[in-house]
Amino acid sequence: MAEFVTLEVSDGIGTIRLDRPPMNALNRQVQEEIRAAAREATVRADVKAVIVYGGEKVFAAGADIKEMADLSVAEMTDIIGDLQSALGSISEIPKPTVAAITGYALGGGLEVALSADRRIVGDNAKLGVPEILLGIIPGGGGTQRLARLVGPSRAKDMVFTGRFVGADEALAIGLVDQVVAPDEVYNAARAWAAQFVGGACRALAAAKAAIDEGLDTDLGGGLKIEQHLFAALFATEDQKIGMASFIENGPGKAQFTGK
Repeated sequence: MAEFVTLEVSDGIGTIRLDRPPMNALNRQVQEEIRAAAREATVRADVKAVIVYGGEKVFAAGADIKEMADLSVAEMTDIIGDLQSALGSISEIPKPTVAAITGYALGGGLEVALSADRRIVGDNAKLGVPEILLGIIPGGGGTQRLARLVGPSRAKDMVFTGRFVGADEALAIGLVDQVVAPDEVYNAARAWAAQFVGGACRALAAAKAAIDEGLDTDLGGGLKIEQHLFAALFATEDQKIGMASFIENGPGKAQFTGK
């Protein structure tokens, strides 16, 4: 039974809840519990979309520095791959994912949020990668996912300075997608996730894979990935249902089975 990270499912939406007071510091136990929750959300058929939520006051204020302060280079070399893959495990969920952020999302906390497909924040949110102030750099995927999201120049500004970015600036640079009142963050995330509960889940997974995998190659390679995933969907029930419904009733009325 997980101590700090749980998956709660209702109405087709899974909520991965981080709950390690006071600041949801991401020690190794929390990291592995995030990985386990992401895996559970992946395999559960009743989960159609996923919210990652740290609670009403804070998303996650980074790694547990006390846990890593005295590690040697050999010890960190042994565990950095696990740390990186655990914080990035939300990106491996083949379903729409959204990070619901109130308060601080810093360091490893922001890296978890960057692994989601979308980020919704309260207007009190503070986001950043302040590792440089500790004499290190982001190691949970931050240098790579941040640069891909906001571009290298803005990513370097954030990483080099370690400064915190407020909600309005985060929206302006594309770091987040929506800003709401803090007490509306979770509801806004549920509203976004609810769109996909009755959706064609295999097509959604294919769309996510096509975009994410395509970003790791050139245009030609990405188009090949798209071709393969597009053609494979013609083996699904949802493709037959969706096209038959369109012909008979017009768009948007199909009742998908998820098969």
